[in-house]
Amino acid sequence: MKIMISGKQISVGESLQAHVENRLEQGVNKYLDRVTSVNVVIAKEGHSFKVDINGNTGTASGIVIKSSAVADDVYVCFDAAAEKIEKQLRRYKRRLTNHHKHTHPDDIALPAIVSAKKYVLQPEDETDSQADSPIVIAEKATGVETLTVSEAVMKMDLADLPALMFFNSASGRMNVVYRRVDGNISWVDPEDKAA
Repeated sequence: MKIMISGKQISVGESLQAHVENRLEQGVNKYLDRVTSVNVVIAKEGHSFKVDINGNTGTASGIVIKSSAVADDVYVCFDAAAEKIEKQLRRYKRRLTNHHKHTHPDDIALPAIVSAKKYVLQPEDETDSQADSPIVIAEKATGVETLTVSEAVMKMDLADLPALMFFNSASGRMNVVYRRVDGNISWVDPEDKAA
């Protein structure tokens, strides 16, 4: 596993680097041995520290793990972010390491990933109503995967995303899972018009 540690407005010393490497090697490899790279960014924000951890399995499924934490002490901050990743991996270990997909004979033949475009839009200003459509800040190629609902929830949790769009492998319809304000997860499955 390749671990890259960088600091923003902070010099990352040898002691902190050793702590980060040891904790990630032990914690991540305990649950998942296919993580190819982990990027750790430690930033100084005022009187506190922020740690962002991003990991990639490098597999065809493209599992990404993300975590972040903010604290007054850099070691406490990193440990909180690492603990979050370890909890996520512990929760999903069986599904991540299960190489035998359960297929049913009546499964719908869908492509694994459909190409799509993802746009970042500028927030609308209440006083500026001249334009009918929002201003596009960024455009990026992305893929919409065919997943089960539980796989979609797992990918959303591991990547620390607020929502995830996917093709439901059971129905073939476009679905969305998202995290609600109360912490629960909602699943949107549109009805089939033919039914």
